[in-house]
Amino acid sequence: MKSSTKPRSATRYKDTSLGILPRGKVIDLEKQGVKKALEYIVVLSDPKPEVTPELILSIHQEGFGFIFPEWAGKYRKIEVTVGDYIPPLPHEIPALVKNLTADLKERLKHIPSQEKQEEFLSEVISLLAWFQNRFVWIHPFQDYNGRVARLLTNLLALSLGLPLFEIKADTEKDRDAYIVAMKLADKNDYAELEELITKALEESLGKI
Repeated sequence: MKSSTKPRSATRYKDTSLGILPRGKVIDLEKQGVKKALEYIVVLSDPKPEVTPELILSIHQEGFGFIFPEWAGKYRKIEVTVGDYIPPLPHEIPALVKNLTADLKERLKHIPSQEKQEEFLSEVISLLAWFQNRFVWIHPFQDYNGRVARLLTNLLALSLGLPLFEIKADTEKDRDAYIVAMKLADKNDYAELEELITKALEESLGKI
């Protein structure tokens, strides 16, 4: 039986390590979790890490294990639907994540030197868009796949000498734009997602 991944607002209560909590309190905990995970990836980024399945699991655990200890830091064991998309079956996830990280490792070898700044940024943005979309497509976790994808994208950016950046997805307008970009990327059209990443990076670079 598949579990439908519904909008956050559709879930009124969640069973957490702190008891059954209303959505508002869970949101506060999630914000704490993202902050914890972000601090964790900053530490991980120096020295430059290799993104492995084990590292990915550890980021999910660091961010959300204190809320959902039963399944945080572990691949999902249930079938889910995301809108009209049906992600891979649970038994396929370990191999897909392993292949994704191996592919990433190979692609990173071909990133040009930062001395060729324009070419470097273009290739990095292309890489980040591909990785983020592919990770969400696999949908390895029961929840927080998008958040972990964006955390991993930031880890890659930091390891490549770029600053932390945020793709805005909090307002309905921004979230809709992000979802459209991700759906287009599912069809190998990365232009919209690359544009969102470019704008977010430019904003962060402008603050330095």
